[in-house]
Amino acid sequence: MAAAFYWYSPGTIRRPVALSDLQSRACWVLIKLCDDPILDMADAGTDNASIEPVAGQHSVKALEVAIGKQVRSQRKRLNLTVAMLAKQARLSTGMLSKIENGQTSPSLATLTSLAAALQVPVTSFFRGYEEQRDVTYTPAGEGLQIERRGSGAGHQYQLLGHTIGKPYTIEPYLITITDKSEVFPVFQHTGMELIYMLEGQVAYRHANKTYTLGPGDTLFFDAEASHGPDQIQELPCRYLSIIVSEATSS
Repeated sequence: MAAAFYWYSPGTIRRPVALSDLQSRACWVLIKLCDDPILDMADAGTDNASIEPVAGQHSVKALEVAIGKQVRSQRKRLNLTVAMLAKQARLSTGMLSKIENGQTSPSLATLTSLAAALQVPVTSFFRGYEEQRDVTYTPAGEGLQIERRGSGAGHQYQLLGHTIGKPYTIEPYLITITDKSEVFPVFQHTGMELIYMLEGQVAYRHANKTYTLGPGDTLFFDAEASHGPDQIQELPCRYLSIIVSEATSS
């Protein structure tokens, strides 16, 4: 999603700048905090009403720090002192120092002046800002035990992570087989699946074909076709199973 922001600066012509969703929301925070800039949001082929401010003081502070780091980095790139840049951007040295140290939220008009003095686009100041991202750390041997068809003595399924609030679902499993079985479950579900062999050897069936997989081998397939181990040829057998599918609405 993208939006087009329009602003006025003294003596300049109104001009649009296309921003990404993340940058748009970052600008929204600045506009909410400072009333100086005159801003119109124009339709750029998306629903601008869906753009929301970043919630929480922590996010605002992170944005201030990220902008400050970028301003300082660009200033040093041009070998400018704080006083030199402040003069070119028509700011006080004290204000510029606060901006670089992440102690204040500069208005869009101030960022425009800094961008002109540094000869960079305004959007460059937001490069160091990232929203919180999902991360899952699973220590060795501590994956969540999952009950699936075929799980039981000698057949272990460990879930290594999960996605939150995404339009897709990723399920990484570590599958360990330590006991041979004459009958294995057949799986069939939506999405795509990747099998990566870590240890042992297995004859793995997908649809009407069987593939012999050893350490380092991979099998990537459409999971809507029936699939699963057909025969364990060497124990113990360990492999990663990564399933990617479209998230279902609750």
